[in-house]
Amino acid sequence: MAEITINGNRRTEFGKGASRRDRRAGLVPAVIYGHGEAPQHVSLPVRDLVSALKQSNVLLDVVVDGKTELTLPKSVTRNPLTGQLAHIDLVLVRRGERVTVEVPVHTTGEHDRDGILEHNSNVIVVEAEATSIPSFLTLDLTGMKAGTSKYASDVPLPAGTTLISDPHLTVVHLSERSTPAEDTAATPAAETPAAEAAKE
Repeated sequence: MAEITINGNRRTEFGKGASRRDRRAGLVPAVIYGHGEAPQHVSLPVRDLVSALKQSNVLLDVVVDGKTELTLPKSVTRNPLTGQLAHIDLVLVRRGERVTVEVPVHTTGEHDRDGILEHNSNVIVVEAEATSIPSFLTLDLTGMKAGTSKYASDVPLPAGTTLISDPHLTVVHLSERSTPAEDTAATPAAETPAAEAAKE
């Protein structure tokens, strides 16, 4: 997984006004917390942060006042109108520590083209060492038949990674296409004028 260093500033002013000033200066308000330590309020460069967050479960080495904190993005808030970053929560992690995270599941391989692929869950929850979190997991659909499903337990995990999600969680389902005959049977036949007259 990726590990990126970002230089930040300690925040000494709070409230909406201070947050707006930070954003105008190209900074995003952030809070670093965890391991029983007092929360740290910092500001991070929005450009560096946006670039880093393009990678799933990226580790951020946040440098403030010469001190580096190893963190994992926990919660990201965006402006509902513009989509721009408004705030981010970062949780402290330690090297060798195991953490529980959601990891995206990508699919590959040729499945039965007579079926319609439905993605029921795009992520699964796993436990892994903080510095060895997979950016994504790959589920091979080769030979998958219409009418069958693949579950969380079918997703291969790297060594040292443990599945936390329900093993029976459906990740993808390949539904069967309805045939023309089934469509016809499902549609009631229109009655003829003679049949309608006979009812009167």
